Amino acid sequence: MSPNLLYVIVIGVLVASGVSLLLERTLTRVILGVTLLGNGVNLLILHGGRAGGPPIVGVTPPDQISDPLSQAMILTAIVITLGMVAFLLAVAYRSWVLLGHDEAQDDVEDKRIMRLAALDEGPDTEDVDPATLALPDVNVTPRRRQ
Repeated sequence: MSPNLLYVIVIGVLVASGVSLLLERTLTRVILGVTLLGNGVNLLILHGGRAGGPPIVGVTPPDQISDPLSQAMILTAIVITLGMVAFLLAVAYRSWVLLGHDEAQDDVEDKRIMRLAALDEGPDTEDVDPATLALPDVNVTPRRRQ
């Protein structure tokens, strides 16, 4: 069976848009990216299986049975994607309640590592002692409920 060009294009668009949304900083876009990426991978798995009749012995001739493994993998992937989306929705809601936005921020350790990497660039630089560097100022004021 040759692949249908429309399916291949739809799978590529879903996976590409899902990956690009996963790279965003807002959790809402990350949730949409996980959903699109999961749907694209599910279509890819479905397209990789053999088409045919229902995989029930006695109803369909053995040479015309569709591949039940790909269907079982898709059902498992749907459950995993649903669990991840539910978890990310809970994290986004908690971030919205506490901070008033759903943007993922760099933490103190990430900022310290970025500053160390910026100081360590170039062939003439010496090793920097991390204990002598001050931590960056982080001002995060939680939003209070009214």
